[in-house]
Amino acid sequence: MQPSPIAGLGASPVLRQSRLSWPLSPVPVVTKYFDAPETPFGAGHRGVDLAAVPGQDVLAADAGVVVFAGMVGGRPVLSVDHDGGLRTTYEPVAPKVAVGEQVYRGQVLGTVLAGHPGCPAAACLHWGVRRGEEYVDPLALTGETGEYRLKPWGGGG
Repeated sequence: MQPSPIAGLGASPVLRQSRLSWPLSPVPVVTKYFDAPETPFGAGHRGVDLAAVPGQDVLAADAGVVVFAGMVGGRPVLSVDHDGGLRTTYEPVAPKVAVGEQVYRGQVLGTVLAGHPGCPAAACLHWGVRRGEEYVDPLALTGETGEYRLKPWGGGG
């Protein structure tokens, strides 16, 4: 969090909290960045992969309600709905919370499991965020910057 002084008002600095907090502590290494799909069902990476250790606590990125805890494509997934139409998703996770449970920012949701495909560490947490039906870069909501890639416009010159 960065102090943000209100210029010219003689007020003390105001701290702005990022929209989401990190789901692992300490702040992890990003092993794979967000890559938005070009179409709703197109290829891409709809979240970020974070280096972890098996059994590491997974923390709620913000206050919300657990809306899913179960298997998706053979992997254990947990999802939390937050104010403002955001949904965070965490996998692979052994849940310690149940569907319908209210959670607070930083609360332990479960523990990271080994076995995330393509993970270069002992374990990786895949952390995804949606606003409505659109996937967004979780790093942008923590105040961090992601990895940017320029893509061709398709026109030509």
